[in-house]
Amino acid sequence: MVLLATGALIALLLQSRHDVDREARNRSVAVAETFAHSLGLQGALKTPHPSTILQPLAESTRKDAGVDFIVVMDTNGIRYSHPKPDRIGKRFVGTIAPSLAGHTYTESVNGPLGREIQAVVPVKAADGKVVGLVSAGLTVKNVSGVVDRQLPVILLAIATGLALATAGTALISRRLRRQTHGLGTHEMTRMYEHHDAVLHAVREGVVITDGDGRLLLANDEAKRLLGLPEGTEGRYIGDVPGLDRRMSDLLLSGRVATDEVLEAGDRLLVVNQRPTHTRGRAEGSAVTIRDSTEMRILTSRAETARRRLKLLYDAGVDIGTTLDVVRTAEELAAVAVPRFADYVTVDLADSVLDGDEPGPGADMRRTAVSGIRSDHPLYPRGRLIDFLPSTPQARGYGTGEAELVPDLSEAPGWQAQDPPRAREIIDFGIHSLIAAPLTARGVVLGVVNFWRSQKPEPFDEDELSLAEELVARAAVSMDNARRYTREHALAVTLQTSLLPRALPEQSAVDVAHFYLPAQSGVGGDWFDVIPLSGSRVALVVGDVVGHGLHAAATMGRLRTAVHNFSSLDLPPDEILARLDDLVQRIDHDADDAADPGGGVLGATCLYAVYDPVSQMCTLARAGHLPPLLVAPDGRTEFVELPAGPPLGLGGMPFETAELHLAEGSQLVLYTDGLVEERTRDIGEGLELLRAALSHPDRDPQESCRAVLDRLLPARPTDDVALLIARTRTLGVDRVAQWEVPFEPSEVATVRNAAARQLDAWGLSELGFATELILSELITNALRHGSGPVRVRLLYDHALTCEVWDGSSTAPHLRYAATTDEGGRGLFLVAQLSEHWGTRYTPEGKVIWAEQSLPGAPGTPPATEESALAAFLDVEPL
Repeated sequence: MVLLATGALIALLLQSRHDVDREARNRSVAVAETFAHSLGLQGALKTPHPSTILQPLAESTRKDAGVDFIVVMDTNGIRYSHPKPDRIGKRFVGTIAPSLAGHTYTESVNGPLGREIQAVVPVKAADGKVVGLVSAGLTVKNVSGVVDRQLPVILLAIATGLALATAGTALISRRLRRQTHGLGTHEMTRMYEHHDAVLHAVREGVVITDGDGRLLLANDEAKRLLGLPEGTEGRYIGDVPGLDRRMSDLLLSGRVATDEVLEAGDRLLVVNQRPTHTRGRAEGSAVTIRDSTEMRILTSRAETARRRLKLLYDAGVDIGTTLDVVRTAEELAAVAVPRFADYVTVDLADSVLDGDEPGPGADMRRTAVSGIRSDHPLYPRGRLIDFLPSTPQARGYGTGEAELVPDLSEAPGWQAQDPPRAREIIDFGIHSLIAAPLTARGVVLGVVNFWRSQKPEPFDEDELSLAEELVARAAVSMDNARRYTREHALAVTLQTSLLPRALPEQSAVDVAHFYLPAQSGVGGDWFDVIPLSGSRVALVVGDVVGHGLHAAATMGRLRTAVHNFSSLDLPPDEILARLDDLVQRIDHDADDAADPGGGVLGATCLYAVYDPVSQMCTLARAGHLPPLLVAPDGRTEFVELPAGPPLGLGGMPFETAELHLAEGSQLVLYTDGLVEERTRDIGEGLELLRAALSHPDRDPQESCRAVLDRLLPARPTDDVALLIARTRTLGVDRVAQWEVPFEPSEVATVRNAAARQLDAWGLSELGFATELILSELITNALRHGSGPVRVRLLYDHALTCEVWDGSSTAPHLRYAATTDEGGRGLFLVAQLSEHWGTRYTPEGKVIWAEQSLPGAPGTPPATEESALAAFLDVEPL
């Protein structure tokens, strides 16, 4: 009714609006045409002041005609009349082109009076020429008012209909609830379906009789127990064929019976009978019947099954609590004693203990022994056993089938393995054996031996199947432990090969580091110390979410990428941005390859660059924990860095922060495995880290040991990486720099100054090569770059020549042709230096070249002849 009423209301409103709109347009056309054909209109249009005549006439006609406006205008749309006199003389708002062509045109526009429905009619002379236009119309507000006046009548009619429908529905619903006791149709249907399903599904007979002794209902179980044929419902109980007389008498008596036992053929039935009371009086009986004969058998079987299920359940819970092969074998042996066997021994192929897959005929090592007594004569734990082919252990290992030996005293094949020990075992009282191979995923890992001594009866076939099921469940846990052992060893090997084995030579910081993989599996934490040009050094720490080979391999890819990006001398935020792109590509490639485990679940990184000359440290992080700074005076603080999103999310830029580090400051980089643990939150761990490092007098190695003593958990659940760097400075006596005027003649001046500085440093042997390098680099900066130009020499573990200029154009090495006048400068620099490159600054770029110091290992004496000898193998140009 509501939907019908709503539909009717919408239809009536739409129809009313349509009719009113149509009526408004028709009235506008009629009024406009009538006024356009009125006498004297054309004469008034020809007068010098038409508005004087037309305005009063139009207003009088408008009021009589019941429209909101009548506008007379010339062919250019200039009004001669309007309800608002200030609009006279202004251009008409609307379309006049159709009317100028001689047609009547209606439209809806936003006019001076608001939203208007108007008609425009041409005023034609006798010759048919249009000499003016007349527009008449109504505002939409007045049109809508007509509809609004009709709306109460419509709503009243709808409300009356809904009230009548509601009253009728309430009366009908009240009667239905009284008839169904308040249950709805859905509830009644569901109740009937549940009643019927439960009645015929229960394993107990149900019989219902009426007060006249007729059988009203018998479920399937009652028909089976009483032997009732089909179609017995509705018949008198005494006439039901096949019904036992004693049962029939009980049903007809209607008396109360509680757990009354009756014989019905070969069955022993337990009967309960209660009278039914409908509407306050007894009208029949409800009877339940169960077969106690089957119950006794089922009870015995259920108890046996319960014990088996309990054993298997305990095995599922107690076996495989760790991913340790030996521990899993011990749990298997412990769970079966004494509930299933008196003694249990587990023999595994020797290669399984190392995580490898066993081969055929492998020797087995006794991994676990459990028994009701400790003085048994069985082989001890740790014994390497080469079972003979005649033994059930060897046959089971070869075929994968369990074997039952009911009487060990009559098993010559088993006794042949070790006759003296076999005699001791039999004399000890062990008389029966089940040898069940541990088979997982088609591979036999070993053999589990179940020995019996206390019970005089041997193992039977049912117990053999139970032993097979027990061992099958344990085999999966054993194989998981074996695979984990192998994967853990591979991951440790992979990670060890990927992490830095020795830190590179550099003089910017003194470094101490520590790394410990998680006990539950190798993860993806890493750290690095990367020397950069200009005696700078990069400190890196990162964390890949997850454990295992994938995490270790991903860590290796990211660490390699960091090295490659660092070689480009990029700032920290750009390096993190490129790492972010790399992780996104890894994830995209994994999605394309349909490899759910091939992507990167998450990775964080902290990248810092320290310059020992300026003592400035530039840092950026991608979701990693902030570093801890220990000042020389002992103050400790966590560096406030923009957090940045973890690697791989994309879409967000990374930001850098700069710090000025006094000489002797310690910068501490770490991963969350150090400060976060199950027994404490990360805030507590950070405070412990701060407390452990509040002793600036310690060197980095001592600080590292103090942190580990305070924070390192006994069994870390995550990788732990720690990097402590104490800053050093390159003194002013090791740095020389000059501002170079932007004149080619200044090259010689700087070259001579550099030669004097090398003499002062005792590096005269490098003078010739250094002068050549500076000449080429400064000349290139003056010729191809822009000012200002600056030269800097750094005397560190190598001699570094740096030329700064304001251009960002990158030089590149090339072979010059025979006819080229230039192009050989960088080639000379590359031949004379150990390393060279370019790094960019906010003001431009720096071209640098490093030369090994005289006397360094593997470095020949640097002379003018040796410098020229570097070009003797160059092809003539």
